[in-house]
Amino acid sequence: MRKQIAAANWKMNLTLQQGEALLDGIISKPHSLKENQQAVFAVPFPYLAMAQAKLAGKQNVFVAAQNCYSKKSGAYTGEVSVEMLQSLGIQYVVLGHSERREYFHESNQLLADKVNICLEFKMLPIFCCGEPLAIREANTQNEYVAKQLEESLYHLSPDQVQQIVIAYEPIWAIGTGKTASSDQAQEMHAFIRSQLAGKYGVAIADSISILYGGSVKAANAVEIFSQPDVDGGLVGGAALLVDEFVAIINALK
Repeated sequence: MRKQIAAANWKMNLTLQQGEALLDGIISKPHSLKENQQAVFAVPFPYLAMAQAKLAGKQNVFVAAQNCYSKKSGAYTGEVSVEMLQSLGIQYVVLGHSERREYFHESNQLLADKVNICLEFKMLPIFCCGEPLAIREANTQNEYVAKQLEESLYHLSPDQVQQIVIAYEPIWAIGTGKTASSDQAQEMHAFIRSQLAGKYGVAIADSISILYGGSVKAANAVEIFSQPDVDGGLVGGAALLVDEFVAIINALK
């Protein structure tokens, strides 16, 4: 059974005190995670130790970093290595978020390097992929996403690729006024899974969790998560609100 994951991406938001209050609020609310379900909190680097301490002992709850560097160590002022994250007990790292690709020009090859070093240190990448508006309007989204997968993941062995969580972000549906339907989410998730099946076989493709990252909120989470190939969400704005994110956790199938 595939893992169902509600992943909170705080992005560059909240002070330390606000982050503590948010986690306290979520912890205090009634929610239950089944054996195959996880809640993951991708918090800013300065808050990783705080989040680890606050969530310690919580079953099926994990802390993620929002990024990492592609080198083990060295003279890279301002960067954070996977080895540093591992020393904090962090298990997940978000890689290739659309904002990292757009604002920091992260290429598919750079992300392949980051995937490699994460797996070397037994960290679990949440690998983001997805198309911008111009690509969707040209109806070339399948080719675009397939290239992201091929250039960043297809060098991995079957055992390695099963350690990856994929998050599909329809960038065109975030902050544009356009809306992606649950059917559109399912369509792309099914396409991604078919691409993985073509490379690694159906059994492996069926074991990989694929999250949806297109403006998930309490009001649409149940519908989106009910789709057969949607295994949860990578949640932005709604993850900063206690009741919203608790409802999203409870929407996991």
